Amino acid sequence: MKKHYTTIKLACSVAFAGLLMAGFTSCGKKDANSPGVEFMPDMYRSPSLEYYSIHTIGTDTIYNAKKPVKGTVARGYVPYAYANTTEGYEQAGANLHNPLAVANKAQWEAEGEVLYGKFCVHCHGATGGGDGKVGGKLPGPPPAYNGTLKNLPEGKIFHSITYGKGSMGSHASQLTQEERWKLVYFVQKLQGPKEVAADSTAKGNAKPAEAKK
Repeated sequence: MKKHYTTIKLACSVAFAGLLMAGFTSCGKKDANSPGVEFMPDMYRSPSLEYYSIHTIGTDTIYNAKKPVKGTVARGYVPYAYANTTEGYEQAGANLHNPLAVANKAQWEAEGEVLYGKFCVHCHGATGGGDGKVGGKLPGPPPAYNGTLKNLPEGKIFHSITYGKGSMGSHASQLTQEERWKLVYFVQKLQGPKEVAADSTAKGNAKPAEAKK
């Protein structure tokens, strides 16, 4: 019995000495940047996950951002009927018209000018001459709104902003349909008055009749 008591007493002494040494050691100089020791950090510090990435946990594949259910439509979404084809471009030019009220044209032009300064001026230039700082460095700078594109109809302007054309990419993800139509108003302002073909049958333009023999 006395032998067992001595063994227990020795074990307690060793444990106490270890705790005492650990206490003195912990009071020593520490690294100020050390986060210390964390007990089971995964329980309360979740790993950082990147957006739109895929992770595998065991045999399961986890998507951070899931695709919407098939057939769903985002709130505020307005379908666009014209395809990104040459035929769609021509159809938009012939049939597509600005839905924003002409009565507020000045307001749309002012708001379109702000958008133009953010998204277009670097290529198309301040006056729409295709002489922006970026446009001037392209192999084929954008044609001028008051030149080659002077008579470009509003539907084709909108179609080009939506899908992109030539060196210009699509702006549909950055601009709502309403914002694109406001841009159309401002682009038309840069185009200036449309060129109208002279009517050869109008009074004063008719060719003089040949003199009777």
